[in-house]
Amino acid sequence: MNTTEKFYLPVDGILEMFTSLTEHHQSGIMHPVLQSTPLAQHPKVSAIVKTVKGCWRQQDKRVVASRSSSSGIRQVSTDRLPKMSVDLLELGLTKPRNCHRVVVLGAPKVGKTNIVRRFLGNEFEENYEPTTEDFHRKLFHIGGEAYQVDFLDAAGERDFPAKRRLSILTGDIFLLIFSLDDRESLSEVCELLNEIKAAKAKLVKLKHPPRVPAVICGNKADLDSQRVVRRSEVGKILGEDIPFFETSAKNGTGLEGMFRALANLGGLPDETSPSRHQIIPILTYQSLCIGQRGRRGSRVPGLGAPCAALDPLACRPSFTSDLRLVLGSSTKHNKPEKCQIQ
Repeated sequence: MNTTEKFYLPVDGILEMFTSLTEHHQSGIMHPVLQSTPLAQHPKVSAIVKTVKGCWRQQDKRVVASRSSSSGIRQVSTDRLPKMSVDLLELGLTKPRNCHRVVVLGAPKVGKTNIVRRFLGNEFEENYEPTTEDFHRKLFHIGGEAYQVDFLDAAGERDFPAKRRLSILTGDIFLLIFSLDDRESLSEVCELLNEIKAAKAKLVKLKHPPRVPAVICGNKADLDSQRVVRRSEVGKILGEDIPFFETSAKNGTGLEGMFRALANLGGLPDETSPSRHQIIPILTYQSLCIGQRGRRGSRVPGLGAPCAALDPLACRPSFTSDLRLVLGSSTKHNKPEKCQIQ
């Protein structure tokens, strides 16, 4: 079975059904999504599928609360959330040029998660927990236009080259982070930068590595006594054509300039910086985008007031969707000879 087709069943209430079914079908149970098989038409299998769907609907609300808690987003009542993730491009509420995916890469423990938290408008988290993969979506309304910025923190892809390559190929902007107190993390950023250049060049079949829309971030500037990497070294190693910022996710040093650099690379307004807009509820944002007026007394900002909302249901698009995106972009230049992530 293709890995993109795997899914996990809720356990509660399902075990008894499978036990009953296997008493009559000792040969084993096929995956319920394989609808073409005779067993999939069995009435008890159909009942299992219906039960699973019902469990998923119930679990969606619990997952939202869990994701909100783990990512630092303020928890809200599930009956005040949208029914699904908000994709402005699919809904026809913005232009393709206003949608960007920022891929965050770097060695472990350099502060990637906290820098993303800062962009989302959340506070610094002192306790370290390894990130496997995190996907965030922030929706902006600035100057009467809607913008969508997706952040993919691909920390868990260090040991999976094909998966990391797919993330690189689908990225529009790259945020490469190392720690100023860890020289090896700078070496890893150099390797990642070369990997990005090679992947993008192969995608569009260029002979020479293209210029990468990337920002380099040397984090933990607050630990000055432990610093082992100097700014002059970074310029010699990485060159002067890529924006470099010394930052501190803990006290906010350098973050404003770094966020503005990301915005400039994507052609986004400066108001996408966290200090330049206010956060509004996701449902208020949806109403604003479709041109509905809030009720009397509501706090719906005017069209000229920069605002943003966090999508609490955002999740990374499927690998199948990303592969189609990659193959589609490559055919604009030349028909690919093989899958570009291999």
